[in-house]
Amino acid sequence: MKAITAMLKSKKNLTRFTYETASFQGWRLSLSKKGTAFTKYFSDKQFGTGKKSLAAAEKALSELKALLEASKLVNGKLTATTVKKAEKLLAEA
Repeated sequence: MKAITAMLKSKKNLTRFTYETASFQGWRLSLSKKGTAFTKYFSDKQFGTGKKSLAAAEKALSELKALLEASKLVNGKLTATTVKKAEKLLAEA
């Protein structure tokens, strides 16, 4: 387990949780843009392995970044429609 944990290190916007005593092991995607924060957990248990949960988290992060980069801002903030689209994207990830 230690060898796998060593390969799975946190990255920008992705944090690895591997606590032996915690009920959750996997990845947390966390991204903040223009005052709105987006968070989603990708469990090793749900995806089968740490590598698979990381792949799912990276895919969702890439899609979320693309959505947010292409979105228009109103008064310097994300629109409600963009926030809903981002939340739906994460819910389906």
